[in-house]
Amino acid sequence: MNNESFDQNIIEIEKYLRKTDHIIRKKGREILKDFNITGPQFVALQWLISDGELTIGELSQKLKLACSTITDLIDRMEKNKLVTRTKDKKDKRVVRIRVNEEGHELVKKVLEKRRVYIADKLKDFDKSQKEVLKESLETLYMAMKESNK
Repeated sequence: MNNESFDQNIIEIEKYLRKTDHIIRKKGREILKDFNITGPQFVALQWLISDGELTIGELSQKLKLACSTITDLIDRMEKNKLVTRTKDKKDKRVVRIRVNEEGHELVKKVLEKRRVYIADKLKDFDKSQKEVLKESLETLYMAMKESNK
C-alpha cells in the first residue's frame, strides 16, 4: 500500500502518535537521569513488580536481551539496593530476583514525575476532552494488544 491508499486521518494519526511517542520517550529518559537509573533497568523493575520474582532467563526473555546483559544490569541494580537475588526454595540452583522497597519507591517516584509532566501538557484540556483522549487511546491499545499476541 502507498500513502494514496490511506485515509488522510490515518496518515495524520500515525504521524502524531510517532511524534508524541518520541517526545514522551525523550522526557522519560530525562526523568530517569534524575534518579540515576537506565531505561533497561527501569523496564526490568516494572517487569519484576508486575510479574513478581523472575529468574535471569525469564527477565532476559521479557526484555529481549542476552542473559549476560541482564546479569550486568541486575548487578548494578543490586549494588544500588533496588533488587535482591534469592535462591529458589525448591531448586537451590535457581536464582530469583525480587524488587526491594527502594526499587518500588523509585518506580513510584518516576511514574509520579511522568504523570506530572502529562498533567501539565493536558492542563488546557477540559474534563470531557481528557475522557475522550483516554477512551480513544485505550481502544487503540486494546486493538493493538489483541493483534500483537
